[in-house]
Amino acid sequence: MEILMVICLITGTFFTLMAALGLLKMPDIYMRIHAATKAGTFGIGMIVFAVFLFFMDTPVTSRVVGIMLFLIMTTPAAAHLLGKIIMTSSYRMWRNSGHKRD
Repeated sequence: MEILMVICLITGTFFTLMAALGLLKMPDIYMRIHAATKAGTFGIGMIVFAVFLFFMDTPVTSRVVGIMLFLIMTTPAAAHLLGKIIMTSSYRMWRNSGHKRD
């Protein structure tokens, strides 16, 4: 059980770190939103699951389920609203595909 808990913590930390790096390194706001929501939600979910494995108690389990449901329901909605607001603004998307035009 401890090995599974450590694997969940390391995986969650890795994905949360990747979400933070995605916010810093991605060139476009849409890519940043994508990196933050996908990797961040999975990373935090794995960390919270490791907390569940550590305590294995009914009050903690109910809180873990509540946190996961909250994350799964609010993160995509927040990302969608951010994207919708950005789309209606005068934001210019990143157009560089890595290929040089002739």
